[in-house]
Amino acid sequence: MRALTKTTLADTAVEAIRSEITGRRWLVGEKLPNEASLSSMLSVSRGTIREAVRVLVSQGYLETRQGSGTYVRSNTDVSRPLDMARRAGLRDQFEARLALEVEAARLAALRHSPAVVTQLRALLVARGNYAGDKAAFIERDLAFHRAVVAASQNRAMIEIYEFFSLSIAETIEATLDRDIPEPDMQAHIAIVDAIEAGDPEAADAAVRRFMAPVVAALDRLLMS
Repeated sequence: MRALTKTTLADTAVEAIRSEITGRRWLVGEKLPNEASLSSMLSVSRGTIREAVRVLVSQGYLETRQGSGTYVRSNTDVSRPLDMARRAGLRDQFEARLALEVEAARLAALRHSPAVVTQLRALLVARGNYAGDKAAFIERDLAFHRAVVAASQNRAMIEIYEFFSLSIAETIEATLDRDIPEPDMQAHIAIVDAIEAGDPEAADAAVRRFMAPVVAALDRLLMS
């Protein structure tokens, strides 16, 4: 692997590592060198490597196993369908997100445990304590919605949501940077309350209420 000789952003590191993966330097199931080794190979900071790995995990190339390391999950080029999804209109992205999160919440209401509800409420507390840091807010908000999907216990749904996590993060960011309302804390709490109550219909309705103002705002923008 060639060292990067110019000022390097995370996306440059992403390309370098992805190229090695698709070139079969590391096979599916194989463990990547540790963070320090990758940092040395590319002559970049370990923080840049962490960000590159995070992106490649979200794109489906890598998976991280706590306490074990980072492993190759796929060496197939998944960038084209992901890029196509990200180029879709923002309203289309929200509609796709709504479809996933409605069904995930319904299943979570049927399959949750008390520990799951505790985790969801803790994630909401963390989400509310971002102190104006937009990147932290997006990360914590996405962590909450990922946890709702994980509570569905539907592996395919979890994988699909993870695959499109970059696109979903962009929908969250859009509510911070544009004339699109960010759903408030009470809208988030209502989803957890419905899941805890074990009521799939209420969970379905809570997610739809959560998204309705966003979709309505997008419709107004499209018509203006």
